[in-house]
Parts: sequence; structure tokens; C-alpha cells
Amino acid sequence: MPELDLRLNYPATARNRDAILGVLREVLPERGRVLEIASGSGEHSAYFAPHFPSLTWQPTDLDPGVLASIAGHAAASGADNIETPMALDVTARPWPVNEAAAVLATNMIHIAPWTACEALIAGAAEILPTDGILFLYGPYRRNGAHTAPSNESFDLSLRSQNADWGVRDLEAVSDTATAQGFTLHAVHEMPSNNLSVIFRRNG
Repeated sequence: MPELDLRLNYPATARNRDAILGVLREVLPERGRVLEIASGSGEHSAYFAPHFPSLTWQPTDLDPGVLASIAGHAAASGADNIETPMALDVTARPWPVNEAAAVLATNMIHIAPWTACEALIAGAAEILPTDGILFLYGPYRRNGAHTAPSNESFDLSLRSQNADWGVRDLEAVSDTATAQGFTLHAVHEMPSNNLSVIFRRNG
């Protein structure tokens, strides 16, 4: 009897992964662990990890139900630098991972309460070394305004599903990171009106 394929597939992942990979090539360290928060289907970790063979990729997700999908994509990738996926709730401390060279979260903070964004940044500050990277990808408001009508519509849709969700103000995220000892390193404009936001941990 053939083994059940538990892999999930999200079309948006395939559309954005190469653009994200280009930024990651610029900012990720040469060695160490990349802690991926909210890995979802696991498609990103399975795609990115083979491009960074000297890094160890640790995928995680709040939902234990997707861990089988993450593991399935990791196995299919053939990469030997992806660790066993684990459940991780950014608001529950201490995290099950106590050190990393970089923390990566794509499309997370707008589909979660603001307290989750605060907890993500605080948790990253606890485990990253000096100059460690916190990488956040997704849509943002800038200077109090949406960057595109599509983002405004997306924001309304998110808030209709859960009043605690929504596209975040980049300035609020940056202020929160600064308070936790990070410096805003770079902001890259990405396809579909998204941003890659990179913070570095201060010494």
C-alpha cells in the first residue's frame, strides 16, 4: 500500500520563494541555525535549505497538524540540513530552541494577534547573538498608509476573519524591535506589494 502523502501545497509559496531567496542570500550568515517560525506547509524550508548547505534549517509551527507536511517536503527535497520540525508557540517561553544565527518568519505577523509579533521579536532577541538576523516577510503599512489597494483589501479581509489580525505598521514593528535591542538593517520591496524587513541584533 503506497504511503500517504501528507504534504500541503500553497500556490503563493511558489510565487514568492525565489524573490525571498535572493534577499536571504544577501543577509544570512555562512554558518549556524536558521530558526523558521510559522513554517506552514514546509515548502519554504524545503526550497531554501538546499541553497544554504552550511546552515542548519529548523522549521517550526504553532499548529502540530502541519508538522507532517513540513517533514514530507523536507524529505522530498533531499536536503540533509533540515532538522525534524517541531511545534513552537512564540508566546510560550522558553522556546524549545535556545540558540540560532537567524530567525525567519514569512507571512506570520499579519495572521496573528499583535501580541504574537511582540513575542516573536522578544523571543528572537533572547536566542540571537550579536549581529544575528531577524527576517520578516509580508505586507506592511508605511507611514500609516497601505502601500497598495490590494493590501488594503487584504487587511479588511483579515480583520473580518479575526479582529486581532491585520497588516501591521512597519514603524510599529520597527519600534518594537528597537526596544528589544535590534537595529533595522534593510527593507526590500518585493513582488505583490510585500516587504522583506531585516533586523540585526545589537551587541
